[in-house]
Amino acid sequence: MSKQPEPPFPEQQLQKPGLSSEVEPTPHYKAPEYQEAGKLEGKVALITGGDSGIGRAVATLYAREGANVAIVYLPVEQSDADTTRQSIQDAGQRALLISGDIRDFEFCKQAVEQTVDEFGQLDILVNNASFQNTVKDIADLTLEQWDTTFKTNIYGYFHMVKAALPHLSEGSAIVNTGSITGLQGSAGLLDYSSTKGAIHAFTKTLAQQLLDKGIRVNCVSPGPVWTPLNPADKSPERVAHFGSKQPIGRPAQPEEVAPAYVFFASNADSSYITGEILTLLGGETRAG
Repeated sequence: MSKQPEPPFPEQQLQKPGLSSEVEPTPHYKAPEYQEAGKLEGKVALITGGDSGIGRAVATLYAREGANVAIVYLPVEQSDADTTRQSIQDAGQRALLISGDIRDFEFCKQAVEQTVDEFGQLDILVNNASFQNTVKDIADLTLEQWDTTFKTNIYGYFHMVKAALPHLSEGSAIVNTGSITGLQGSAGLLDYSSTKGAIHAFTKTLAQQLLDKGIRVNCVSPGPVWTPLNPADKSPERVAHFGSKQPIGRPAQPEEVAPAYVFFASNADSSYITGEILTLLGGETRAG
């Protein structure tokens, strides 16, 4: 196992949605031990939430595997998106940055059209953007937060698939980001966990629908990952010990999760696999 940062981390709390540049230690996304093999040569990928965290690491590895990459992100995340663009370009590939809100279906259609206009095709869709805000009691969970979480985490996935499907063809892949919370629940994340469970069902059902079209649909469902999502949500005290309860003793770094997205996007690796939920749990062997 590669050496990665371990708790306790510095106590910190970010303003939502949080920037990678403000997280200490900075999340690892460059994957220096990863050996690329041209698995996505000539492909085009569109990644939501591609500016930071898991999305940035996935964009980096996709570029290293030969894909041109478009990323979708919120306007306030521009500085993070610029770093991701540089990482894609450093791998010798073209990058397209598209800022907007996936809760808006019209924006999702525009994002797909921009990608196809820029690169001439679309082969891989990664649904990764999400919203998370801890609330320990349902009595304190507002209707507004419930709507925001669902419209970002599951409506956004639906919007992107609806927009992308006319441009996908046999051999294309859709990779969704789920969560262990969608299988086991999490007491302080009723809305978030519910959307992640919905994403798992969405993945399995969509995989069945698209099987005859030769489009594979799979889902990566990690445990704790060191991204801006958590310092922007949890108390500084909880952030300091984030991931310490995993058997491995720490959260995953984004670069440790990203190869699973390469696996699901690559027909050389996973042409027989669709409708799967892959959990990455740092030594936990029970999910659900």
